[in-house]
Amino acid sequence: MTTLKDQQVAFRSLTEGMDTTTASGELLFHIFGALAQYERALIQERVVAGLAAAKRRGRIGGRPPAIVGEKLDAIISALNSGMSKAAVCRNFGVKRTTLIETLARLKCPA
Repeated sequence: MTTLKDQQVAFRSLTEGMDTTTASGELLFHIFGALAQYERALIQERVVAGLAAAKRRGRIGGRPPAIVGEKLDAIISALNSGMSKAAVCRNFGVKRTTLIETLARLKCPA
């Protein structure tokens, strides 16, 4: 705010009657800024607390894995036996990007 004031930049709200060229307008501007920063910090605390509570209940956020269980085991064994990724995608009905992302998530060399 000081830098803007040194450059003779001011804020004037036509609907609220706030003008930062006056002392009372500058005070209101700072109060509104402090309230906005406080509200943002409260929201952030609530989000972190909510995520921690969900984690304690065993809930994990995000999208569930696309390939799991027996299908994943069959895909990995097919890849290990020499089947190409394109053939795996055709046979198991999996998109190539999904296969590659799943293998990367599992740190699988196949």
